[in-house]
Amino acid sequence: MSDSENNTKPEAAPKVAKPAKPKKPSKPKVDALAKSKAAKGDLPNPVWFKPVMFGFMLLGLAWIVIYYISGSQLPLGKMFPEVDIDAWNIVVGFGLLMVGFGMSTRWK
Repeated sequence: MSDSENNTKPEAAPKVAKPAKPKKPSKPKVDALAKSKAAKGDLPNPVWFKPVMFGFMLLGLAWIVIYYISGSQLPLGKMFPEVDIDAWNIVVGFGLLMVGFGMSTRWK
């Protein structure tokens, strides 16, 4: 065998195309994230929410306590003389409390 026959380069195998990698989704922008949270209802409560919620609770509690302490001698609910709610004062107090507790279920 001659040297020329040994120095021949072997044929290279044909290159196989690699499959393209799928593109990774880019991170959403802050605006898009805020819009998605707004759609889900995950936004924080407004500033006034907590004071109003506790205000309803305390007003309801105060209404009930004052009604019981006064022994129905104080004219709670007699702002309008044509409407007399003597025994309904307890309902008004618990109604105010329930509004406050209902708001607490939406507090974030």
